[in-house]
Amino acid sequence: MRCLKICATRMKLTDIQIKAIKTTEKTIRLWDGEGLYLEIRPPCSKGWRFKYRFQGKEKRISLGAYPKVSLKEARKRLDEVKRLLADEKDPSNERQSQKRLTAFNAANTFETVAREWWETMSSGWTVSHAKDVLHNLEVDIFPFIGHRPIGEIEAPELLAVLQRVVARGVVETAHRELGNCRRVFGYALATGRASRNPGEDLRGALPPKQQANHFPAITKLDDVGWLVRLIDGYWGTFVICSAFKLAPLFFVRPGELRSAMWEEINFEAKEWRYLSTQRNVDHIVPLCNQAITILQELHLVTGHGTYLFPNRRDKERPMSHGSLSEALKALGISGEEHTWHGFRTTGRTILEEVLHYPPGIIELQLTHCIRDPLGRAYNRTTFLPERREMMQAWADYLDKLKEV
Repeated sequence: MRCLKICATRMKLTDIQIKAIKTTEKTIRLWDGEGLYLEIRPPCSKGWRFKYRFQGKEKRISLGAYPKVSLKEARKRLDEVKRLLADEKDPSNERQSQKRLTAFNAANTFETVAREWWETMSSGWTVSHAKDVLHNLEVDIFPFIGHRPIGEIEAPELLAVLQRVVARGVVETAHRELGNCRRVFGYALATGRASRNPGEDLRGALPPKQQANHFPAITKLDDVGWLVRLIDGYWGTFVICSAFKLAPLFFVRPGELRSAMWEEINFEAKEWRYLSTQRNVDHIVPLCNQAITILQELHLVTGHGTYLFPNRRDKERPMSHGSLSEALKALGISGEEHTWHGFRTTGRTILEEVLHYPPGIIELQLTHCIRDPLGRAYNRTTFLPERREMMQAWADYLDKLKEV
């Protein structure tokens, strides 16, 4: 197609001049100077273009359609393109690179990469742990940075999201979610979707987690006897009553107790096997005879579902922490006197000071991070026979305290 060039060597284009031009059967070019021109193609197409030379070759690049891009805006875009040329960069190549980057970012948001990481890793987790990780991401993380390209997220942006969790008063949850975000960014690094891990920059940025020995706990023998007798007389629901009876026998973390799943309970082996989310290690709780009796009765009530202690409103989720706290209050026990986490302190104290079990065995059963003399971490089966004997002795001792 032939092209009619209308040059403006002495005067630049004006909006009035552009509007006055009528389209013809030929392509018209209205030159504004410095390589910028408006190309008018039949029947009614108008677009800004820039003619330039790069490394000895003549090239052209579009600067947008008229009138969406005005004359003033076209000149502004021309200045940006000329700055690229001044830096010895080809505007066409830069534009293609930007398009590829935009498409890459759109396909690699934080949520996209996080879900891919979850799919990759969750096959090695328990079902309950996998659900908890995904639920926390969906509730606390995705709504705020899920849409963001993962390679563009900086540490302050991630910190602001986690501070929302801290503001709810669940510091431990914020720490767990930081750990998961750190692993997502690590996965993005390994798969070429990010160049750094902002989660690593947040070490020490969150308030410290409350240590186990800071949780109020009843440890005096007379008071422990009173506590277990009080639990036996609890008048609440059967499910909460079962949780109360198992808590001192297991002395696991409250979150681990309330999220226990029936598929993790092995009556034949007399074991409860699950992933400790606090240490991210597989753990075994030997089931004493008293625990098996309680679990068998509980199985008649909740065994048809997933969780030992299902949520009253949503059976597909475990009991809430609030339900446990309210149950303690119903017994007349204040949070300053004893907590669900305090059962761990109760067990640790009496097992060592009264029943004289080795601290290493006790700490292992508590899933605390302990190592042997060679510096190797104990695995879940370390001293398992000794732990079985200890857990049965502990349950028998609690029965004796009830009778005092």
